[in-house]
Amino acid sequence: MKEIKGIIYEDRGLSEIPIICLHGIGGDTTSFQPQLEDLSSGSRIIAWNMPGYGGSTPLNEVSFETLARKLRDFIIDLNIPAVHLCGQSIGGMLALEMAFVYPKLITSLALIGTTPAFGGKDETFKEEFINARLKPLDEGKTIKELSESFIRQVVGPQVSDIVLESAKKSMAAVPEKTYRDIINCLVKFNRREDITSLKVPCCIISGEFDRNAPAKTMARMAEKIPNAEYHEIRGAGHLINLEAGDTTNKILSEFYRRIE
Repeated sequence: MKEIKGIIYEDRGLSEIPIICLHGIGGDTTSFQPQLEDLSSGSRIIAWNMPGYGGSTPLNEVSFETLARKLRDFIIDLNIPAVHLCGQSIGGMLALEMAFVYPKLITSLALIGTTPAFGGKDETFKEEFINARLKPLDEGKTIKELSESFIRQVVGPQVSDIVLESAKKSMAAVPEKTYRDIINCLVKFNRREDITSLKVPCCIISGEFDRNAPAKTMARMAEKIPNAEYHEIRGAGHLINLEAGDTTNKILSEFYRRIE
């Protein structure tokens, strides 16, 4: 693991344009372990711990604006002129945000188990989501206790025990304040009307059993993005790149090879 200006990250391999991996709400750098291990043979792969995760310094205020600014600074601090962003769940939302606010830094997007906006237009859904995620904490449960049930709910039926335990361990390590802040940040994301103007190549990857970012929703997103390709991975749930590492890596490798 490495550290630069408060961000803890893993950095493997070499390439002119690196791939920066952005994990989800219950994740960390290990959420991209299959990609770090396999794709680094031909590319530079960087997986960051989002602010507040894995020892990275928390932000005073958590929003997509502040997260994007921190990611921009991270890229600049590493002296990288441009990157491929590969994001899962909220990491994919952050990747989308970056493409709109700092387009000169972004060469391509890989969006895994993510959507262009949180939920629908009904504010009640947002309130119910926040309550469902945070009420157990208000009642005294720990993040570790939540991880035991939550991770099982989001993975597909074919998940291995190794992946299941790794994902639980990652979520259990998330500080409670970080978890609360990021949940409240998530529900404010909305780039639904903007995706038709995306100019960079996009690789959209969904999981057959993903209920957080349903395959049909991601397929519709891919149809609206001008330069996008769509892939659905059978048997996978929400933690697609971790659950189906080999298949995800094959898709990503071919995508990067085509656009270089």
